[in-house]
Amino acid sequence: MSLTVRLHITNTLFHLNLKAPLSKRSDSTKFLHSSVYHPNPLTPLVFHQRMSSVPLCKDSVTIKSSLIDPDGGYLVDLVVPKSKRELKASEAELLPKVKLAKIDLEWVHVISEGWASPLKGFMREDEYLQSLHFNSLRMKDGSVVNMSLPIVLAVDDEDKERIGVSTDVALVGPDGDLVAILRRIHQILGVHLMKSPVPEFWEYLQDGNIESIEIYKHNKEERIARTWGTTAPGLPYVEEVIAPAGNWLIGGDLEVLKPIKYNDGLDQYRLSPQQLRKEFDRRQADAVFAFQLRNPVHNGHALLMNDTRRRLLEMGYKNPILLLHPLGGFTKADDVPLDVRMEQHSKVLEDGVLDPATTIVAIFPSPMHYAGPTEVQWHAKARINAGANFYIVGRDPAGMGHPTEKRDLYDPDHGKKVLSMAPGLEKLNILPFRVDSLTSGCLNCDNSDAAPHPYVRFNQMLHSSVPYVAAYDTVEQKMAFFDPSRAKDFLFISGTKMRAYARSGEYPPDGFMCPGGWEVLVKHYESVQAEEEATQKPTAVSA
Repeated sequence: MSLTVRLHITNTLFHLNLKAPLSKRSDSTKFLHSSVYHPNPLTPLVFHQRMSSVPLCKDSVTIKSSLIDPDGGYLVDLVVPKSKRELKASEAELLPKVKLAKIDLEWVHVISEGWASPLKGFMREDEYLQSLHFNSLRMKDGSVVNMSLPIVLAVDDEDKERIGVSTDVALVGPDGDLVAILRRIHQILGVHLMKSPVPEFWEYLQDGNIESIEIYKHNKEERIARTWGTTAPGLPYVEEVIAPAGNWLIGGDLEVLKPIKYNDGLDQYRLSPQQLRKEFDRRQADAVFAFQLRNPVHNGHALLMNDTRRRLLEMGYKNPILLLHPLGGFTKADDVPLDVRMEQHSKVLEDGVLDPATTIVAIFPSPMHYAGPTEVQWHAKARINAGANFYIVGRDPAGMGHPTEKRDLYDPDHGKKVLSMAPGLEKLNILPFRVDSLTSGCLNCDNSDAAPHPYVRFNQMLHSSVPYVAAYDTVEQKMAFFDPSRAKDFLFISGTKMRAYARSGEYPPDGFMCPGGWEVLVKHYESVQAEEEATQKPTAVSA
């Protein structure tokens, strides 16, 4: 049976709170000290500021932040309740089993907590095709939600043969523990249920009331080409995940037997969308602006985040909260490891570069694709489900260098442009780092002679000083917004240059990064170099 999807993209307005009176605030960038590390998952988020609790619905599936609804209207929660876990685990023991790789487990984590809402499991073929070709899913009511990355589980011929006509499959983690059950196998619908002696029941199934698990072909070349825009060798996620994967994909609904934990000392920072929404509401946030990163925080990042909050306050928002949200899944080998980044972020807060009273630090569990404008839609969509109504996007988000040529794989400005047009992201307010010009219209609305669109007024307020990008001001000896009129005074320090400084033990220019955060990086690269030297030492050979 074929599936036809017509995608309608309409001109949709951004809804911003522009009626509140303007307020002013000093530009102080020095804040109270407080460590990001703490054994209690929510205590490090509260720091010195205490606010009254906001009552929430007791049904965890329907918890919503007052700022923005999750995609599909409710937050998916696929973790089995404690009272049923023993029974479900016993059932899973008797099912055919599929072994998960580490990154597969990360995707189970992502799906189970609702980051990909309304997705309830690994994609079936119709969901996969919509994601691959349209970067979105059409709901039964005709609405569209963004889904730019296929979230799929690959199996090989041996797995497929072992599954046979089973109705359900147990998923086993890399360490051999039972993780989840994938429900309702396609082959059963085709073999047993078609023989059902109850015609009314078969009609019920045909009406789409029960979805099946599907096993379908994994066309790797098409998936790679459409996701990355190239099939060049050297794409990190492709080499790690897709190339060695099986030639089949299996899709179905997930029942996760217990919350996913990594036992790496960082689990308390892996806050689910439900936990984040509760915290935003508890703090009575009237704006949440999310900043994703997979690199250490330097003072340029902090300048942009602090300036964003200042301008939101000027617009009339009373309590904007920053969600500092480092990516915690798979990253390429030369990226700074998660534990080092989290320690560095802790120092940024301790040194007062970011205000711990208005900052929540949490880990986003998704693996990284390095798929540029395609992937940045996923990053933004997931933050909608976490309750953020503003998303900061910078230069070349989710990008990387071309794996075989000396150039960027993606146009560095396309990420923010795509986010402003992406289907299903209309309700999210995009905050670009740099603005090349101010116009009387935006990419999400018709240009006209009427009053400026709220999104334009927002950008004019946010970027009234027309900051292009943060760079190091050699005159002021600090990170500042680049001033084209004195371009020679500014120094752009790339990630490669920053790593070179750290590897050599050199200090970057004063004001580039807080001293405590820089020391973390230097110690990390010292340990890396020591390990490299140890592995390169010749082994003594006995006579």
